[in-house]
Amino acid sequence: MKPSKKNEVPGAWGEIAGPALIKQLWALRASMLAREREIEPWLAHIAPARRASAANLAHFLAMRKVDLRGLQERLARIGVSSLGRAETHVLANLDKVLGLLHRLDALPWTPLSEDEPAGFGRGTVLLAEHAQALFGPPPPGRSTRIMVTLPSTAAHDDDLVRGLVDAGMDIARINCAHDGPAEWLAMSERVRRAAQQAGRPLRVLMDLAGPKLRTGPISGAAGVVKLKPRRDAYGRRTAPARLGLRPAGSALEVAGAEVTLAVPADWLAARLPGQRIALTDARGSRRQLTVTERQGDGVLLECTRTTYLTTETPLNSPAPDGKMQQAQLTELPVEAAEIQLARGDLLHLVVDGLGHGVIAASRGQRALPATIACTLPEALPRVRKGQRIWFDDGRIGGHVLRGGAKRVVVQISEARVGGEHLAADKGINLPDTRLDLPALTAKDLEDLAVAARAADIVGLSFAQSAADVRTLQARLKTLKAGHLALMLKIETRRGFERLPEMLLAAMASPAAGVMIARGDLAVECGYERMAEVQEQILWAAEAAHMPVVWATQVLETLAKTGLPSRAEITDAAMGGRAECVMLNKGPHITDAIHTLDDILQRMQAHQSKKRPLLRALKAWNLPLQDAAPPRRKRKAVAA
Repeated sequence: MKPSKKNEVPGAWGEIAGPALIKQLWALRASMLAREREIEPWLAHIAPARRASAANLAHFLAMRKVDLRGLQERLARIGVSSLGRAETHVLANLDKVLGLLHRLDALPWTPLSEDEPAGFGRGTVLLAEHAQALFGPPPPGRSTRIMVTLPSTAAHDDDLVRGLVDAGMDIARINCAHDGPAEWLAMSERVRRAAQQAGRPLRVLMDLAGPKLRTGPISGAAGVVKLKPRRDAYGRRTAPARLGLRPAGSALEVAGAEVTLAVPADWLAARLPGQRIALTDARGSRRQLTVTERQGDGVLLECTRTTYLTTETPLNSPAPDGKMQQAQLTELPVEAAEIQLARGDLLHLVVDGLGHGVIAASRGQRALPATIACTLPEALPRVRKGQRIWFDDGRIGGHVLRGGAKRVVVQISEARVGGEHLAADKGINLPDTRLDLPALTAKDLEDLAVAARAADIVGLSFAQSAADVRTLQARLKTLKAGHLALMLKIETRRGFERLPEMLLAAMASPAAGVMIARGDLAVECGYERMAEVQEQILWAAEAAHMPVVWATQVLETLAKTGLPSRAEITDAAMGGRAECVMLNKGPHITDAIHTLDDILQRMQAHQSKKRPLLRALKAWNLPLQDAAPPRRKRKAVAA
């Protein structure tokens, strides 16, 4: 029996597939050319070599303005390109499909290559050329570069920098939010010297801090030092606790001491081995310390019972005349101050001042609510009631109950059961607030003068508009550093929404790229949207033939602990679709570089951007181990 032809398309294309499909593609093509005409005012500021990329970006934006899923399905059923991998050559790909449909439907067709800014091969070549202009040539055997954030120790540790270069670092990132000009210049010098010794070209990226909102300082409490003798599993004491004392103002560390504290020098000078020091500790318990040895200006003491020491703890010891001499401990470590917050709590965000947790009411006074300042007070007047606010990379979240120029009241709605602790210098994100802050802070303007001397690439943090990009370009020209490349860091929702205009503005620079800063971006856009947001940035940048850096928490567990998580290995492999992957600092950073290098080399044989590569799968090129299952014998049927 022949199969039913109910679902078959009659003829070559059928009444639905042929003319209607061709008409839809022609309409799509017209919208692409119209979008290209819209960006003509931008072209005057774009280098001639980049205008083909600008036109291709315009075509991509027109194509992705409408839902093409139905069109893609119909094209796939016919067996032609479904436009799904057209980013580098949008119009050329569409024209190829139109030409095939015309030929298959016996319609006349004239090639339209004169309209196409980038063909199948040229688009990929442009992206590779722009990546090389920004990052330098790729290393042998690996097309994706590796960027590494330098730790502070790179300013003076030649062995560390040589190790990073030898492991496979291609771009060194200097974070201008930390350290200072002297350290940055030293880092750059060491990187270039190590690169020259290794015979490898390396680039230096200096990342401007930008208008980052952070929590201000919190009033700290004087620390408490706990001396605790060691005991075995049965609670029997096996070794006393050891305390070192040094003269106030000295940096002496007493050998053998678990902690060294400071006391007045004249009191300490009279302490001799064998003397006992009496005290009442922070819990009101009486204790004795015994001086066991002198070490220059310092002494080593032992105690056999658990003791809590603070700056309020007096130390009493007899003088040669029999009178008691008393001293106070100084320079105890200050505990890192934190504010404890739980769901439902109120937090006041203020312009300045030391933050604190809830302070209980004194007699006749009201309790003080938890309070913390922000590092950019000019942001507060822009915050409105009902808007969301996040702290510390999204660990703590809430919404604004009341706005104000000097004080914003926030109700905490997102925190773990049991609460969270908010410390100083933690990020603040306002995803619903239009801040309109200047792209370059006063500090950034000072740091740019150093970047002009030490860097190849300047990172524009919290880039949010084409005006931000032009401001940086103008400042670099003033510093006679217009030759420096730009890196647009996309880390806010507004920056993501304004990405196309920033790509066009960046094309006026000799070289430019995009960094997907997934930490802040995930908080701003929502973690559930992060996967699609990073995909869209990859697509738009590819359409603009602009290289991308895949950043934030790549192999972070490996870099910090020496052992990766399974999820971050997959994440690192996904990063191979970008032109560069960034690693952050950590004690095991060289291991992370070696691992990333191996992953990227393996994956480039399987994936190129969105396109899977059908490399031979040698793992399965083996004979089957088990014999095929035996066939069932049919039972004879009686006639």
